[in-house]
Amino acid sequence: MKRLSELEYGESGVVREIRASQHELNCLGIRMKKQVKMITRQPIKGPVVVVVDDMEVAMGLDTAEGVVIETGEHEGS
Repeated sequence: MKRLSELEYGESGVVREIRASQHELNCLGIRMKKQVKMITRQPIKGPVVVVVDDMEVAMGLDTAEGVVIETGEHEGS
């Protein structure tokens, strides 16, 4: 398990826990059990950009730190 902000470039996983504003993340399309993939993470508190449902979504680093992701190939279909 990793925070969304800790994913490496190109790494993906499934949302398992949300510790940030659920309303804000829901508006971005990030919900429990959604698949996300890291596109870019800007240095020094810059935004994080991920792909969710074939859409690129940008969010602040503080928000990304509140999303827990399960990575690896054992998630199942």
